[in-house]
Amino acid sequence: MSKVKITPLADRVLVQAAEAETKTASGIIIPDTAKEKPQKGKIVAVGSGKPDEPMTVKVGDNVLYGKYSGTELTVDGEDYLIMRESDIFAII
Repeated sequence: MSKVKITPLADRVLVQAAEAETKTASGIIIPDTAKEKPQKGKIVAVGSGKPDEPMTVKVGDNVLYGKYSGTELTVDGEDYLIMRESDIFAII
């Protein structure tokens, strides 16, 4: 059970985005202004699904999603994204 006090409705999920990369593979430090918005994260809450479309993801799944997917929100000082399950590309 999630400790987050938000319950997504229908086919929506709450995702905690992974941290943005701070170094390149070769060790170059990336400044805050140049960091890419992460496109992966961990699901912390899921809705109940739609009557004809049950949810295929669950709390704890690590997922990939679109660069501009979801709506950003902050709860108890933590940043999250809320998005439709269809915005998720894959479970990793």
